[in-house]
This record gives sequence, C-alpha cells and structure tokens, in this order.
Amino acid sequence: MAATGHADTSVGHGELIKAVDRALTAHGRALLIGPAGAGKTEVVRAVVAAAESRRETVLCLAPEAADQWIPEASAAALLASVPGGALEQLSGPQRTAIALLRREADAPRAGRDHIALRLAVVEVLRALADRHPVLLVLDNAQWLDAESTDLLRFALRLTPPGVRVLVAECVQGGVPVGEPLCGPGVPAIRVPPLGADEVAELLVRHGLPARLAGRIHQASGGNPRLALALGHSLAEAAEARDCSAHHADALPVSGQAREVARRLLAGAPVQARRTLLLAALAARPTISLLRRAGRPDAEAELAEAERAALVRVGEDGSVEFTAGALPTALAADAGWPERAAGHAALAEAVDDPVQAVRHRALAVDTPDQWLAEEITEAAAACRRRGQRALAAELGLLAAERTPSWLAGEELARLVAAAEDAGWSGRADLARRATGAVLARDASPADRVRARLAVIDAAGQALGALDETIAYAMDEAAGDPSLQAAVQLRIAWKHNLSDGDPVRSRDAAARAGALAALGGDQVAEAMALTVRARMGRILGDPGAEAILAEALALPAPEVPLGMRNAPQYLAVRHALFDDGLDDARRQLMVLLPAVQRTGSAEDVFEVLRSLTEVELRGGRCEAASAHARRALELTIDAGLSPGPAWYVAAMAEAMGGSFARAAGYARRGIQASQEEQDQVFLSRSLHALGLVELATGEAAKAVATLRRVAELEAAQQVVDPSILRWHGELAEALIAADAPEEAARLLASVRTVAVGLGRTGVVAALDRARGLCLSAQGDADAAVHLLEATAQRFDVLRLPLERGRTLLALARVERRRRRRAPARAALRAAAEVFDRAGAAPWTELAREPAPGDGAGARVPAAATLTEAETRLALLVSQGASNQEAAAKLFLSVKTVEARLTRIYQKLDVRSRAQLATALRTR
Repeated sequence: MAATGHADTSVGHGELIKAVDRALTAHGRALLIGPAGAGKTEVVRAVVAAAESRRETVLCLAPEAADQWIPEASAAALLASVPGGALEQLSGPQRTAIALLRREADAPRAGRDHIALRLAVVEVLRALADRHPVLLVLDNAQWLDAESTDLLRFALRLTPPGVRVLVAECVQGGVPVGEPLCGPGVPAIRVPPLGADEVAELLVRHGLPARLAGRIHQASGGNPRLALALGHSLAEAAEARDCSAHHADALPVSGQAREVARRLLAGAPVQARRTLLLAALAARPTISLLRRAGRPDAEAELAEAERAALVRVGEDGSVEFTAGALPTALAADAGWPERAAGHAALAEAVDDPVQAVRHRALAVDTPDQWLAEEITEAAAACRRRGQRALAAELGLLAAERTPSWLAGEELARLVAAAEDAGWSGRADLARRATGAVLARDASPADRVRARLAVIDAAGQALGALDETIAYAMDEAAGDPSLQAAVQLRIAWKHNLSDGDPVRSRDAAARAGALAALGGDQVAEAMALTVRARMGRILGDPGAEAILAEALALPAPEVPLGMRNAPQYLAVRHALFDDGLDDARRQLMVLLPAVQRTGSAEDVFEVLRSLTEVELRGGRCEAASAHARRALELTIDAGLSPGPAWYVAAMAEAMGGSFARAAGYARRGIQASQEEQDQVFLSRSLHALGLVELATGEAAKAVATLRRVAELEAAQQVVDPSILRWHGELAEALIAADAPEEAARLLASVRTVAVGLGRTGVVAALDRARGLCLSAQGDADAAVHLLEATAQRFDVLRLPLERGRTLLALARVERRRRRRAPARAALRAAAEVFDRAGAAPWTELAREPAPGDGAGARVPAAATLTEAETRLALLVSQGASNQEAAAKLFLSVKTVEARLTRIYQKLDVRSRAQLATALRTR
C-alpha cells in the first residue's frame, strides 16, 4: 500500500508532537485530526522516529482512498508488516486465517474463519508487546475499509497496555472514525493551522520569498500543503512573466493549489457548495444576503460548511472563508453559466448600489455602452469613498464592457484604473491596466501615467523597475510636469533601493526645477520634501529651511500621496526631535484624511509613525494596536511586508514578547533583502539587535548592529536621530568585553549629535557611556552619569529610555556590590515599565528572590559575555591566571581585569564560589 504524496509540512508542529507524545504516555491512545494538508503525516513520522529511537516495535498502516472499497485490505496490509517470528506461536486455525488473508485479501470472504482472524490479530499484538513496547500507527484512518475497522476495533479492546495506538485521520465534519477504534475518552488532538511566522519559515525552507508569507497565510488559512502549493504557483507565474513574484500579485489557484483546495472543499455536501459559491462571489457575504439571493437554507448549509472547517459564521451572520483560496477555487471550478447566474442573483440581493453594478457587470460578458458608464460612475463613487482598489477593479471592468467604437473612453478608463491600482498598491491590477494601455494607440502622456502607476504600486520593491523608469523618461520628453513626476520616482528609488541619499537629493532637485518650469506646484512641494528628507539624513543644517519652503507651497492632495507630502515629513522630524505631543497631534489629524484618500500606503505610514510615537511616549498598548492595524492593512492591501514586520517587531520588543519581536524582525530582514529595500533592512536589523542585547546575546547583538552600522555608512546617514542604533551597539560592545571600541564609537557619534542639537540621542549615548565607565573601573562616575541621564529622560518625557537607564544603573550598582541602591534602581525601572505596559522589560527589571545568592536573576544584559564565560569555565576547572592567558591568547593583566568583572557580575569572591555559581546558573 503506497504512501500518499505530501509536502514538508513539519514547520510549527514542535508543540503538537509533544502533545501527542504526552497523550500516548498518559492514555496509551491518541487521535490526531485535521483537514487535508494540515501536516498530520509529518507529526506521525516524528512520533514514529522517536519511538524507533527508543527501540519500540512500530507497526504502520497508511491506506489510500481506493482501499476503503476493498474488504479487509487494510488488515491484510497491517499483518503483512508483522515480523514472521510473531506468528510462530499462533494456533493452526489462527495461522491459517492470517495466511489466507495475506495471500487472498481480495478473495471471497465466505470461507474464512473471521473469529480466528480476530483472535490472531490480538495474539500477534500481545506477542509483540511481550518483547518490546509496541506503537501501532494508523495514518489516513478515514480510508480504512469497514471490515478492517471492525477487526481493529475488536483487537484494540483486548490489547495489553504495552500497545500504544496513534490514529491520524482527515476530519472535515462528523464523528472521527478513530474514536470507536481507540475507545471512549481518547484524547483528540486537532492539528492547528500555521501562524504567519510559521508560513514564512515554511516558504523560506522551500526557497520561496518570505515577503509573500502574509498573503499566502491569508490565502491558505495556515494549511501548510495549500500554502506551499500557492507559493509554488505564484513563483511559476512570476517565472512565466520573467520577473520576481510580487507581494501584491493575485495568488493563482491552479494546478496543485487547486487540487488541495478541492480536497478541502470536498468535505461540504453538494447543496452546501452551491451556497458557498454564492458566498465566494459576494464581496461581504452574510446569511441574510445569501437567503435573499435564493438560498433559503443558507444557515443550515453554512453550519455544515463550518463543521467542515471551510467557513466561520459570525454572530451577526457574516460569513468568512477559513482560507482565501477557497472562494477562488469555488469560482474557478464553477462554469460560466453558474457564475453568471450567481452574480445576477446577488445583483438583485445586495443593498450597496456599487456592488449591485459590479455584480451586473460580472453577470454578462458582452460590451454594453450604458453598463460601462454605470460601472465608471461606480468607480468614481469608490474613489470618493477611499476604496481605490475596488475602483481599479471596476475601471478594468468598465473598459472591458466598453464597445469598440468608443476607443477613447476605453483608454481613459484603463488609465484611470491603472492610477487607482497604483494608488492602492495593487501591482497585479496596475500591470494589467498598463499592459492594456500600452497595447493601444495611447498618447505619450497616457503611457507615462500608466507606467508611473506600475512604479507606485511596487511599494518598496523599486529595484527591478529600471526599464519601466527608462521608458517613462523617454515618453515624458518635452513635458516638464511629466518629467518631474518621473524624476520624483527616481529620487525615491535612489533612497529606498540604492541607499544613496546624495543621488536621491540630486534627482529631487531636478524634479523640482522641472515642476517649477511646468507650473506644477504640488510636484515642486514634493520635490522639496525629498530634498529636505535627504538633507536630514545627510546632516544638512539647511534641511529645515527646505522643508519650510515646501510647507509654504500648496499641500499635495491626491497626485502622489500624503506619505510624500511636506506635512508628513514635518511629523517625522518632530518624532526625530522627540516632539512627541506635536507629532501625535498632527498624526491624529492626518489619519482620517489618508483613510479618505484610499491610499493603503499612506494609511500604513501614518500608523507606522503613530506606533513609533506611542512607543517613545511610553504607551505600549496603544502602539501595539496601531502596529496590528498596520500589519493587517499590509496583508489585506498586498503592500510590501518589510516595513510592517519592522513596526510589529518594535511594538513587540517594547510591549509584547522578545521572542515574537525577534521573529518579526527576522522576517522583516528577509523581506527587505528580497526587495532590495536598504532603508527597512537597517531598521529590521536594528530591531533584532535590540532584542539580542536585551536578552543577553551580546555577541549576536554586536554582529547584528555592526551590520546596521555598515548599512548606515553605505547610505551616508549622518544624523543619528533617525535610527538610534549607536547606543545599542556601544552597550553590546561593552557587554562583549570591548569597552574601548565602545568608547571610540560613543565619542565620534556624540560630537555629531551635540553639533546637530539631538538631545535625546545624546542622553542615549550617555547611558551607554555610563556602562562604559563602569567597565573601565570608574564606577562612581558611571553612577553619577546614569542618575543624571535618567533625570534627563524624565524631563524629555521618554519613559522607556528612562527605565532602560535605571536598569543600567542597577547593573552598575550591583557590580560594585551596593545591593540596596541596585534594588532601588530595579524597583524604579519596574514601575516605569509597568506604567508603560512594557511587559518584557518589566520582566527584566524583576528583583531577584531573597536568598538567590550567586544564581540570582539579574537583567539579561548583565550576564557573562562569551569571552567571560570561556575564562570563567577555565578558572573554575582549576586553571591559573597564567594558564588561562596562554590558552585564550590574552595577557595575564587582561585575564585579571576580566576575572574581576566576572566576580562582580556573579557576586562571588573566590574560585570555589565561581565554580558553584556556574553550576547553579
């Protein structure tokens, strides 16, 4: 009996494997259930491998779909795998029954001794259990034939405790067949869907881009087999286009992906599938809508689909598919007449005029002048509502329904659709509309507008658009306004993809001159904004004057987005300057404004800045809420995921979980590398380095933050207020036993920060300088500086920075064995973090329990460095200072100084106490 085909779906199932093992240990039976492709077979294989490593006897049975129609086929396959020695002790009739079954599984059953066969199976299992523990594994139990099921049910009731049984089956509703096999009360363990992090890991493991993880997670519902199938389909579609897979591309539910989706949908009865098709065609399906559209039993049919884990029905009657690929597969498998009838029924049932027009358009496939005009009006309504993605879809529909003799109107609708798609970040729709524009006799202006839409929809992934930009520049020749628009995109690309603020500033200057020549004050303001942004990066004191000049021009409303407007850059500068109240006030004005425009990227940018403002202001709960909205928006709109994962990493690092923060940061790094986004690559690396520093992984933090330093140097970033990594790198260097290097870094950056008037940056540098002074033996100066720095952060109203400074103060006080001041500083830090909702930092500031001694818990950054650990181990094993120096290639003086620091950190006074402390730790 062949094993079924499967993909590597073991990612994310570590805890599940442990749960199965616990159930088998406690009950001797376990039932593993889940939909097709959930990863049950991989879990089973892991459990089997563990049992075999313990020298248990493992019997495996994995029937195929065809086996369920062959009587006793599975029983024959199971007995065929039993070692011959286990059959020697059987009585004659039992051996005969088994021999007949093994030789003639498909022969008539009338002449067989079925009682002897059942007793034989019991005796075989008992004989095996007498020698070694036995694990009986039944995978794909849903395909057991009825006769084998009866036989196994009888045998398993009489087996000794030495026989453990694991049954895995695909259950999409109804009672699992494994329950009667295993008996009442068997633990039923459901395979949960993968989270977005786990989907990202799965994709990377299979060589697929991590930046697709958010959308694939949404489309697959966390089903690993479906996720991989979708990832491969998307990669193949991109290869066919001779370009890389884009994060906003429509997910092609074809080939293997459609087969997986079909298997999932097979769990719903035929009548329920008709209701599901209507739900798939509707934009916002509800039970009442489906009833009005001709499905009177919608509630009962959806309940069946919900039991099959295909949909979730809300208390308000809303219907949501568990995997986004399911409605696509339903629509694709339905014929045109069925889809057209469904859209016609929905057109009569919906209460939104825009959706009614959309359904009417999708119910026909012939040109219709009046319908095309209706659709165009509906697209305009969507634009006013801020629903630019829907406007793009409707614009394409309007063009398709436009008769051929209205070529001018068709072209205008295509250009408008392209611009709507660019505005909403829908790269797939932008490419489709632009391809149609370029295939027609379009003017250079229309061709440029369409090409610019493709650039705008690309998000952070501008690195692969050189050819599009070159064509746009060529077609814009002779039109200063169009040339200015292209130059602006070039400026953005130089910053994001090339990491070159000088070239970006120069391109912006050219854009500004062209815009002024063409009388386009909006483009001129945006060009000045880019110049001001690059000037700030480069440490140009004149950047604020350039920004003021941009603010004096008319505010850009729709052409290129709020994220590129001087008003938004003013908010960013306020954030950099720690003017948090001013920044927050302006962002709260901008948020409803950008939501009205329908630009997903603009909304994301405002949410990103709100997250950063709330974090620095010590409001972690509010920051986390903004970060979640930003991540949801990114996935829903198909935006570049790198920035959203960075924002999520920072929110988690301050107010959630260091482990989750590290996961988000790593995904942000992967996505930014894939999209050649230098700006957010630096930011995600900074977030990861911060977590590594906080959790005591000093050597890793140094390596990560050095990458940030290299990237920032390559991008010619001078102003240290934009990304504040310098203090973290210095702290990591100190923890990694390199205080001299840290001191040099701090001195050089401090000079720049003081010269630019960046007081918050200077305070963060002083915190690191206090730790540096302590490491260099000047504890009194360190304490004085850290106390003063904590007060400065209080004045600046930066509570989390103050809390981190108090943690550093506690570390220094503990090193010089002043326990009372150390405890006071820890308590003060804990209070600050607790008020801010900074859960992981509150845990770091938890005081050691009384009597913990040398093994007491201290803040993670105070633990031994790798270099200190190597020395401590050598000394605790009896090495003298001279011997340790020789083995570690150090001077004796360095060993003595380092050993002093180790003693201070662990609060020990002798080598014997050091050995005890290391054993305790």
